[in-house]
Amino acid sequence: MSVTQTDFTRAVFDPGQAVPPGLTNPDGAAATKRFDVYRNNVAVSLTEALETAFPLLRKLVGSDNFRRLAGAYLRAHPPTSPLMMHYGQEMPQFLENFGPLRRLGYLPDVARLELALRGSYHAADATPLAPETLQDMPADRLMAARLRLAPAVRLVRSRWPIHGIWRFNMTDDAPKPESRGENVLITRPDFDPAPHLLPPGGGTFVAAVLQGESFGAAYEAAVAQVAEFDLPGLLSLLLGGGAIAGLDEGDQE
Repeated sequence: MSVTQTDFTRAVFDPGQAVPPGLTNPDGAAATKRFDVYRNNVAVSLTEALETAFPLLRKLVGSDNFRRLAGAYLRAHPPTSPLMMHYGQEMPQFLENFGPLRRLGYLPDVARLELALRGSYHAADATPLAPETLQDMPADRLMAARLRLAPAVRLVRSRWPIHGIWRFNMTDDAPKPESRGENVLITRPDFDPAPHLLPPGGGTFVAAVLQGESFGAAYEAAVAQVAEFDLPGLLSLLLGGGAIAGLDEGDQE
């Protein structure tokens, strides 16, 4: 009997499964020990990939709990690409339904933040827009233009203090997170991405820009949410982080 790829994959990622029929040693006996070694090596490699991808998540739940989480995750979501830098994309949704950790409601968004940091790291480079380009542009033209953000820019919006959680656990002498929702902008001005806490209304502005809205429309959306929206402060953050890659003044219809 030949073994199918589906049977083989299911057995590799589920230690409760028997060796697939048809896998034998040279002497014809079932390849139980060899398959167990292979299955263990695969599980260890994928767990290490998840530990690399989610260092904050691992710290928050503890090493032993993370290994159990990783084991459940890899059985539910075996890799579909040989590139391990992409493994773990379904972790936020998986955490939302993972019973043992469901009470920690902030964990899915922590995972989203870590995925965004990884995505930013692997994104293409872009030459940042010179600050004087915005400073010298007449207000009416600026309001009608569209900002093009760099490929490395990421926005994570959460009802949890995910930036505070990240900072408290990943930097020295950081204050405890406040009980509030936070929007995080990730920029990559050099080689490593960095998360920044956005001011009130900042998440709405950046989200509108990412959706292709004009500068003026993004500004109006932010002001509608927060009357005292700090546009100069946000632009300083965007420009300082190399987050703006261009400005489009084409047809705005």
